[in-house]
Amino acid sequence: MSRRRLFGSLCGLVFFLNLARVVFAPLLSVFIAEFGIGEAAAGLIVTLVWVGSASLRLPAGWLLTRVPRHYLVLVSGAVLAGSAAGAGAATTVRQLMVGAFLMGTASGVYFIAANPLLSELFPERVGRVLGAHGAASQLAAVAAAPLVAVALWVEWRYALWAIAVGAAAVTAYATVQARRTEMPAAGEADRSLFSGARSEWRIIAAALGLTGVAVFVWQGVFNFYELYMRSQGLSPAEASAMLTVVFAAGVPAFFVAGELADRVPPVALLLGIGGAFGGSLLLLVAAEGVVALAALSAVIGFVVHALFPATDAYVLTALPDSARGSAYAVFSAVWMLVQSVGSSALGGLVGRGFAYDAVFVAAAAVLFGTLAVAAGLERAGRFPT
Repeated sequence: MSRRRLFGSLCGLVFFLNLARVVFAPLLSVFIAEFGIGEAAAGLIVTLVWVGSASLRLPAGWLLTRVPRHYLVLVSGAVLAGSAAGAGAATTVRQLMVGAFLMGTASGVYFIAANPLLSELFPERVGRVLGAHGAASQLAAVAAAPLVAVALWVEWRYALWAIAVGAAAVTAYATVQARRTEMPAAGEADRSLFSGARSEWRIIAAALGLTGVAVFVWQGVFNFYELYMRSQGLSPAEASAMLTVVFAAGVPAFFVAGELADRVPPVALLLGIGGAFGGSLLLLVAAEGVVALAALSAVIGFVVHALFPATDAYVLTALPDSARGSAYAVFSAVWMLVQSVGSSALGGLVGRGFAYDAVFVAAAAVLFGTLAVAAGLERAGRFPT
């Protein structure tokens, strides 16, 4: 029972941590108007959140070889509470960027510690537990746009302050539950970050090759999704609703992908998800009308969010106890760094005059190319499991 309560508290904490990462997307137009910046600078704010999420993953991985995993989980909650409060009080773009970066670092530290912890707390149900945990995270993405819409009735800063208050409360509850739970000993032999990563480099490289391009593309797509929908002739309210549809479709995707990850060969599953994402992007470009755009938004949201629990389950179940925390930290740091620049890249291309449709088509073509190479390697038996 104590493990289940701890799991529940982590689901609450991951809700606010992911909310901190996605809340900036519906605020981009507000930042452009309030601070007098362009799309490229607005994209940089979002990029800093994800760069922050990547920046401390290696140091956090090293700390996992020295301290229990749940210590870093609780520290990440405290950092989020403080940085969200500071970002909400920002009066300049630079202050906002610093706050966004620190909010991102909190999420990065959390996922490095929490995902291996969950896989060790529930070793017989890794996919299912990661799927449920991911669904809790995804609920934050669904709540982001409505939260911002409500906050804008008074002041956009309240959206960030709500994150600060919520993170502080859930972190306090998680601290109580962690003290009551007997933690697993599976990671006690994991005592060298670089030795663990070096010994399991094939798993790390395989996962990056399978999913790196897909998450890079997705990062750019979702942060500019509202602006893209407005370019298609939708009203601001309709564009915001489309982003909510994308995130809402991700909630069942985590559950479904978590179950499939425990039952389906992992490489085949990841290849299928990546191909479906590329195809759905091409269909989105060709779609016309609100109904068609809404349907494609749901498909994209479901497919791409299935990628995350499937990837984590593949990596965490393939890694041995002696290297799980360290090797996962290295994989996660590189994976997050790859996707973190997606928003800045897309914003830069649009700022240079490229149409959204053209960028999306090119991205899908690159994705299909990398998946074709990965499929060839899988057919030749070169992917580790």
